[in-house]
Amino acid sequence: MVTDNCIACQYTDCVSVCPANRFYEGENMLVIHPDECIDCGVCEPECPADAIRPDTEAKMDCWVAFNHKYAELWPVIVEAKEPLPTADKMDGVPRKLDAHFSDKAV
Repeated sequence: MVTDNCIACQYTDCVSVCPANRFYEGENMLVIHPDECIDCGVCEPECPADAIRPDTEAKMDCWVAFNHKYAELWPVIVEAKEPLPTADKMDGVPRKLDAHFSDKAV
């Protein structure tokens, strides 16, 4: 599942390797549809921001629900594109969900 470190970074390296095309794009982050993901794991090491974690890790239930909610609202993204201009500066900033998340679709 995509976690809050994707917010305001939105690297799309993960999109280009996903064999199932299960990433969805918001204004400033991506999510994975948990019901459609094939759990292959190839996207995890591709994320420069280390924002993708297995749904089997501890305390991931909230991120599974978050990803599901927004995957139902946002359009699918199937091709990589440039990260947001804020990516380098925002990578690793803590608690981005409260301060920087946008629920808008692209």
